[in-house]
Amino acid sequence: MTYTIKDVAKITKLSIFTIRYYDKEGLLPFVSRNKSGIRVFTESDINQIMTICCLKNTGMQIKDIKKYIDYCMEGAGTIDSRKELFVAHRNEIINQINSLNENLKLIDSKLKIYSSPNAAEIINELRRIVFDEKRENGLPSCYTQIN
Repeated sequence: MTYTIKDVAKITKLSIFTIRYYDKEGLLPFVSRNKSGIRVFTESDINQIMTICCLKNTGMQIKDIKKYIDYCMEGAGTIDSRKELFVAHRNEIINQINSLNENLKLIDSKLKIYSSPNAAEIINELRRIVFDEKRENGLPSCYTQIN
């Protein structure tokens, strides 16, 4: 079965513009064109585009995605290079997840304070601590008057 660019846009949830951009950037060398020069996509092409979407959605740069696609086009002799690229990208994703988890902890701690029945007292006490710290270090406080 074959698909038009419009079909692929619908299936992948990419815009036609994005698909054309990916093609222009050299990410779609596997896509064939018919006698009229119109792109004709197959199931395999869509699967490869979904891989491109995954890599893009997880933060891989276009130049590295192109490198991966180039490796794919070269064949099985590039397996080690592909693996190396994916291991490095996976490590970056894990670092991002760890960073997001740390940030989430801080956000959760703030939400816990703001959801507390005595949130105003907690906030006022934290402001007093900051105010006193600034005063003790001879610095002006940028906060409004402490009650």
